[in-house]
Amino acid sequence: MIYCCEEHVDLAIDTIVDEFETFPELSKVEEKDLSTGCEYCRNAAIYVVANR
Repeated sequence: MIYCCEEHVDLAIDTIVDEFETFPELSKVEEKDLSTGCEYCRNAAIYVVANR
């Protein structure tokens, strides 16, 4: 599971596809995780990219 901002969503999708060889599930960050940061930069995470 990768938390990412709008700018890095493509990179997160590519990472999941490379690691798991399947299209990932993309969802918005839940309200309880709003303080979570992007794993690629210091911006706030907007999306969660995960393998199914």
